[in-house]
Amino acid sequence: MTAFRRLVPSVLVVAAIVIAWELLARVLAIDPIVLPAPSRILGALWDARGVAAGHALATLAETGVGFSISIIFAVLAALAMDSSGWFRRAIYPILVASQTIPIVAVAPLLVIWFGLGLLPKVLVVVLVTFFPVTVALLDGLAATPRDATSLLETMGASRSQVLFKLRLPGALPSLFTGLRIAVTYAVIGAIFGEQVGAVNGLGIWMILSKNLFRTDLVFGAILVTAVLTLALWLLVGVAERLTIPWYREARRTSV
Repeated sequence: MTAFRRLVPSVLVVAAIVIAWELLARVLAIDPIVLPAPSRILGALWDARGVAAGHALATLAETGVGFSISIIFAVLAALAMDSSGWFRRAIYPILVASQTIPIVAVAPLLVIWFGLGLLPKVLVVVLVTFFPVTVALLDGLAATPRDATSLLETMGASRSQVLFKLRLPGALPSLFTGLRIAVTYAVIGAIFGEQVGAVNGLGIWMILSKNLFRTDLVFGAILVTAVLTLALWLLVGVAERLTIPWYREARRTSV
């Protein structure tokens, strides 16, 4: 019930925007090619539900594979930089500099190098999600209280025991914060990779619909993208609840 009450204001705002949009499109008789009404968008999306589902599954597969690979490499990179000051000084500036390179310039190169298959889209997802996950985990590891570390060391704990029994569990809240941020970029990255060059996916469906002047289907693809992103964001939240239930309980108690 508490979660439902928190959603009510957002639902009311979205409903007001949709109603205003519908009335505006009908009263002003706006050309559907310019701005279709929400009812027209939903109708077109329902009529093309089979096509929409196929493209959505393709985008979801690209997002899932790319995001999973990104998490693995981000965790390994964060642990390596945390364990070695030299490695951190060598790699961290490169990671920061990599974020200044526009993905719009890199994605076409990936298509040229690897074709129109799954790999270019997966690489785009990895590129846009690797940095926030790595930095979030690295900051979480650095935030471990020094007193707690010293206590375990005086009790004879090895470096690996301190890492896995204290520092890594303590860094999980920061890691999930990074995952929630990154998962929203993941779907966008997959769609952008599809728009550069693909056979299936929501990104290429948007381009094809635009070329056919089916603005309603373009908006429909955007709606599916938003729903897909929200579902993945909620899935990360569920994983957080299952993995570190004590953290949410501690936050609730402290408020």
